[in-house]
Amino acid sequence: MRGHPALKILRGAHLKPSIDYSELADADDRKIQRYLELSRNLSWSRFGRRIRFYAPSFLPYKNPHPNSTLPPFPSISVTGSNCSLNCSHCRGKLLETMIPATTPDQLVAVCQRIKERGGVGCLISGGCTHEGSVPLEEFADAISKVKHELGLTIVAHTGLIKNQTARRLKEAGVDAVLIDIVGSDRTIREVYHLDATTEDYDNAMTAVERAGIPLVPHVLVGIHGGKLEGEFQALQMISEHHPAAIIVIALIPVRGTLMESVKPPAPIDVAKILVAARLMLPSTPVVLGCARPTHRHRVSTDMLAIKAGVNGIAFPSKEAAELAESMGLETSFSPMCCSQIYVDLTKERYDATESP
Repeated sequence: MRGHPALKILRGAHLKPSIDYSELADADDRKIQRYLELSRNLSWSRFGRRIRFYAPSFLPYKNPHPNSTLPPFPSISVTGSNCSLNCSHCRGKLLETMIPATTPDQLVAVCQRIKERGGVGCLISGGCTHEGSVPLEEFADAISKVKHELGLTIVAHTGLIKNQTARRLKEAGVDAVLIDIVGSDRTIREVYHLDATTEDYDNAMTAVERAGIPLVPHVLVGIHGGKLEGEFQALQMISEHHPAAIIVIALIPVRGTLMESVKPPAPIDVAKILVAARLMLPSTPVVLGCARPTHRHRVSTDMLAIKAGVNGIAFPSKEAAELAESMGLETSFSPMCCSQIYVDLTKERYDATESP
């Protein structure tokens, strides 16, 4: 399958000519090892032999507020469980796991509670409008209040953000913007039920960069029925920008959605996207994000991610942490959102230069 359709877009000037991405897309368990080694060595040469784990569930964190029922970095939905798109993989079910705050006053109150209970920040998200954007502009003043009075780290999941909203979020002090980048027009129509194209996602990234907010794009592996469809093209789109970090996540079939019976993407397919992300953007931090299947799937995916030399993993399996240690990696832990990897790496480099 040398002419893999997902890889046709990748034969452009942005890619290293020595890398055969068609071969990567079709690599079996044996061939993938060569790419994992290539990715790992490239990562270690740029970032050192280290990895950062985010909010690992198996480690006993020292929480100054032991009676708190809130995680240190919770997710908030400004639309509650409502979403105009009803995407095939979500149907608003994922929004039900978030803390609802549907008015600016409610948002401030929720953030005050997070601060009081020892939290360090939050992800502000929500359902999308028919145009594919999360309605955040009306919450800009509330976000500004939270930033200036509470000092929380605020990351925003925006969808197809426009220039004006991006400027408002910048003025409010948002620390980073997260956007799921879709690289297939067919996926946009059939899965997201959105009248848009990949160009709209490209424009959203441009809006964030023009506003001066750190951009942390996400690539959701297997979003089109568990198969690779536009993930490589999404990475190619991202490579034309200047992201602060790249987060790779994987489809979790959710009960009550049109994809509840879909088989999630194979761990090796997730690894292929992690490898491609590293090879396309060698100086950009790459993280395996929190949204991915659990149990054996997670263990396999996490261990492949370690072998690919990712810079961070959110909620890693115990087996992955043990593998990292056995490979001699320097490990560190954080209760923050994994999107803040670029901040952590910058701080680690600064601390290293300041050490006697």
